[in-house]
Amino acid sequence: MSRLFIHVEGETEETFVNEMLCDYLYSKGFTQVSARIVGNARLRHRRGGIRAWDSVKKDIVRHLRGDPTAYSTTMVDYYALPQFGAGAWPGRAEAATLPTTLKASTVEEALNADIQAEMGTAFFPNRFVPFVMIHEFEGLLFSDCSAFSRAIGKPELESAFQEVRDEFENPEEINDSPITAPSKRVQRLIPNYEKPLMGTLAIIEIGLEQIRSECPHFNEWLGRLESIIR
Repeated sequence: MSRLFIHVEGETEETFVNEMLCDYLYSKGFTQVSARIVGNARLRHRRGGIRAWDSVKKDIVRHLRGDPTAYSTTMVDYYALPQFGAGAWPGRAEAATLPTTLKASTVEEALNADIQAEMGTAFFPNRFVPFVMIHEFEGLLFSDCSAFSRAIGKPELESAFQEVRDEFENPEEINDSPITAPSKRVQRLIPNYEKPLMGTLAIIEIGLEQIRSECPHFNEWLGRLESIIR
């Protein structure tokens, strides 16, 4: 039995897992795939955000220890991860000064090291496969600007989306300042942008293969998951 827990940031990522990733991962040999929200989407003293790493780590470790045959991964936005204080995620502050191509992998390596230390030397390293999106979920939507605009009923925005996409080597590199992060660019074009609805419609329309072809870090993550059960 190959059971996989995917610890996701919010409802949009949860739907993405349930609507797209589950069937794909089942086809590769996983027997059970479950999304687990780690953000504040269901705590809701405020909207959005991500919980402190220590709290998330407890969830991950509990799943890994509760089922010694299970695997675990994450799907969280680099952009939203806390950098400082008690809630900081390992590697996030260090990654802030690095080139785009090293940001996510730096955090992933730090998360992996922390889980390994918590689980002990008998833990098989491939049971935890951290994934941090560069820079956030909305970046993936620029993998196909025509499908993105069509899915949300705004085909007239295709050229504007494409203009953003063309500034970067790939959609994952659309940068992470408070002004130019992917979600901020989308919100400027669509003031009433509703991530759970529009993001889900767009990602389904774009399709997994197109995202993999445009987003190398995302593609690498799926490749690592596939390699677990080969």
